[in-house]
Amino acid sequence: MLEDGKIFIGTSFDQKGAKEKGEYLELKLANRHGLVTGATGTGKTVTLQALAEGFSDAGVPVFAADIKGDLSGVAAKGEPKDFLVKRAEEIGLTPYVNDAFPVTFWDLFGEQGHPIRATVSEMGPLLLARLMNLNDTQEGVLNIVFRVADDEKLLLLDLKDLQALLNYVAENASALTTKYGNVAKATVGAVQRQLLVLEQQGGSSFFGEPALTLPDLMRTSRNGKGMINILAADKLMGSPRLYATFLLWLLSELFEELPEVGDPEKPKLVFFFDEAHLLFDEAPKALIEKVEQVVRLIRSKGVGVYFVTQNPLDVPETVAGQLGNRVQHALRAYTPREQKAVRAAAETFRPNPKLKTAEVIMELGVGEALVSTLEGKGVPSIVQRTLIRPPAARIGPVSPEERRAIIQNSAMGAKYDTAVDRESAYELLTQRAQQVVEADAGGGGIGGIFSTIFGGGSSRSSTLNPGQRVAREVTRTIVNQTAGNVAASIGKSIAGSVGGSVGRAVVRGVLGSLMRR
Repeated sequence: MLEDGKIFIGTSFDQKGAKEKGEYLELKLANRHGLVTGATGTGKTVTLQALAEGFSDAGVPVFAADIKGDLSGVAAKGEPKDFLVKRAEEIGLTPYVNDAFPVTFWDLFGEQGHPIRATVSEMGPLLLARLMNLNDTQEGVLNIVFRVADDEKLLLLDLKDLQALLNYVAENASALTTKYGNVAKATVGAVQRQLLVLEQQGGSSFFGEPALTLPDLMRTSRNGKGMINILAADKLMGSPRLYATFLLWLLSELFEELPEVGDPEKPKLVFFFDEAHLLFDEAPKALIEKVEQVVRLIRSKGVGVYFVTQNPLDVPETVAGQLGNRVQHALRAYTPREQKAVRAAAETFRPNPKLKTAEVIMELGVGEALVSTLEGKGVPSIVQRTLIRPPAARIGPVSPEERRAIIQNSAMGAKYDTAVDRESAYELLTQRAQQVVEADAGGGGIGGIFSTIFGGGSSRSSTLNPGQRVAREVTRTIVNQTAGNVAASIGKSIAGSVGGSVGRAVVRGVLGSLMRR
């Protein structure tokens, strides 16, 4: 519900149960980020839905992960059920009008929404290292792989490209060490094993093209409502590292690509990061510093980031200190850590002399929360005990049939539903490998292969530049080792000659240096 540039959150009450005032989130301060916390079953998802509806009404697009499927109900018109009508009356929400909101469903696996993809190059070595749980040495090798790809002008679009380049680096470890630093074959092998694990977790579905373009997340409907982009995350939660890294990548892309807008009258996009603890669990210091930097600076791009998690201690202090708008649902304190979390949550609020904040946190009922939002010149309001307003849309998931109908009617299907495998390193190197095979089949032997590779019959070192000399030595070794296999594959396709996908990856890796020109 939207009122004069503010999103209605709910109504606050004093300790005696008397109504005090409405609690609002000011749109012009909504890009100062926020935090929604509380134990399981206390109403966090309903609060998230109410906020998403408010932003949509204001014409602000939203991106949110749907962990349990419940958030999908925002796409369907709600029903005036008795308990919802009663809550609306209690908080003075009259009239209480049910509505549906424009939704685009997304899914990294392409099963419950349009596929979301990114290229390996877009993800970058830092996030990939986090995704594959690499140690510092392995991350160093991954950085070298990306540098080699840049120097050799090789496109890294999908995991096949990355695997091939890892093969190339392993085969040429000695030569590359001189230029890029120490490259141990054993370390490359460890990275390759982690890459296989990533593939088994569904990473192959995510990496590729067409890659997601940010304007497709920042759309409004024909009637001016902000599009609510919902990521199906129930299956994705089986790969929590992939889930967290994807959302961090998306946040980083927004930070990198969007222009500076200062403090707009309303956000350009609001980003809800559910199960936020997954982002920070066992995260290296460098990654946490990156998150802190992005959160600190992205508000000037007009993006509001709202972390949703059970325990306020899940978010590091350096990040939590930048989250100005807060909704705290009930916490239980049965263990020392839980008691610490309650104290920490209470201390983050601007005190209310009428409330014992730490005690109230443990007394809150379902759909009730402590609320403090930024007001005026960005000063937090005094914390208030608040009954959260009921959503206008359905509480609970849409049916599979309803979801399919929304997906089929979405304009995003024509753009993203069909994968594209355009010419990249894999195709280019396969073509060059085929030229090598054909030269050998024509009777040229080693000389013919070198003629094909270098455009002439001479292979003397004095006529070659350093890159060609490296390529010549690599090719000489590989051709000598595999001459029998090549001869046996005359008349067969190049895919068959190298023995399936593993062979293709070897060919791509071994001949990587040939693509410099």
